[in-house]
Amino acid sequence: MGSAPPTSPNSDDYSASATLIPFPHSLPLLRGPVKAGPRDHPSTGTYLLAFKNPRAWAAAYENCKAQLTSQCESGARIGCSISASTKCKTPWWKVLLGLSSEQDFSERAKCEEIEMEACFAAARERCGVFAKDKCGPVFKNARIEVSGLDLKVVDRKEVFRLISGVSFGNKKSHGAGVWGVDKSWDEFWGKYEVTTVSGRDLFGSEDMNIEDYLKSSS
Repeated sequence: MGSAPPTSPNSDDYSASATLIPFPHSLPLLRGPVKAGPRDHPSTGTYLLAFKNPRAWAAAYENCKAQLTSQCESGARIGCSISASTKCKTPWWKVLLGLSSEQDFSERAKCEEIEMEACFAAARERCGVFAKDKCGPVFKNARIEVSGLDLKVVDRKEVFRLISGVSFGNKKSHGAGVWGVDKSWDEFWGKYEVTTVSGRDLFGSEDMNIEDYLKSSS
């Protein structure tokens, strides 16, 4: 009596491990569409892309800096390696006359290590400045949803000053009667429908930059 043929390892395998295909989680949107207010320029369209709140805006700024700095440092590392090799290479006449020795190669390795360290230290500093210069202007002008401002933490009078400055060209407020509203957030919102502010509007003064703001809000 013959034995039954061996079962194929993949025949009729309907287990979860064999039939389910996992997909990576989708990345959340950095910004979402927000209806433009009546005070926004018509060229912006019906909707604006805005960060949900200052925390999301700040996190995106830090991520932008980190990525640009990393890319810059990767390129700098290659450039410093080439520069160190060029500065520390054995004199051509020693190579031509066959006078190179193991001592020469040992000294060259030490020289390259010193040159590389000095070059990369300077490059890292420049990369940090480069990243700030590239990300700063973009995020200063980026929009943040007004609804994302934490009114429990932020002083309502300060919020009124902030939003009114945006809506009225940063004019100084001399009292609520100028625009016919009091310092009520609900009344202001209902009357002027301000939906977003820019990153720079979060700053306490014209001299403040994003790093200063992040330190003060941490």
